[in-house]
Amino acid sequence: MNSPHDADVLKRLTDEPGLELRLVVRPNLLPSFYGILQQGVGVISRMGLSVKAFLCDELGLSPEFLDTRVQTVFLDGKAVDDLESAFIHDGAVLALSAAMPGLLGATLRRGSYYAAMRGEISYRGENEGISGRHGVISLKLFNLLVGEIGPVLLSRGVRIAGTVLTDFLKRQSARFWADCMEAAVNGHVTDPKALPTREWPPEPLMLKVNRA
Repeated sequence: MNSPHDADVLKRLTDEPGLELRLVVRPNLLPSFYGILQQGVGVISRMGLSVKAFLCDELGLSPEFLDTRVQTVFLDGKAVDDLESAFIHDGAVLALSAAMPGLLGATLRRGSYYAAMRGEISYRGENEGISGRHGVISLKLFNLLVGEIGPVLLSRGVRIAGTVLTDFLKRQSARFWADCMEAAVNGHVTDPKALPTREWPPEPLMLKVNRA
């Protein structure tokens, strides 16, 4: 059962007026958002979950996908071999990558024969988090995983700074806006073309992007 603290956190993170932007775009526009995902976005989740439980239960990825596609995982700057023995916590930074080439890629790969070469950058399970509460982690996606996980993550909703959103919207071309079919701010429908001129607060807000 969630505590009153959890309800307060979720309300602050998701329900503040004017802090949610929902876009419906043509599929060809999704790659435009991938740079944001590489920089890192906030994801609301239950805390204390293993990395595997977070990726499977919260994001809906299959265990088979994790085994075959998610080859390199970093949690708070430490390479993770066992996804069931590493736990997320509020403020954690989780980075995911597909297989990388060369000896470096082989060394960083989960369960690699060369894992012993990592030394101090291997995760030792020191952060188990506090289970049952909700918080925000920073999730970063790299190389092929941006295109494979990105659409799922954007549809679920991510937290980004208002300054990042402002910069992103102002850099988009007329072609982008022609393929942006719908926009809503905190549930209120608005003209997508008016978004670049809107004043966005610098604090984090929720961004949701769905395919048309």
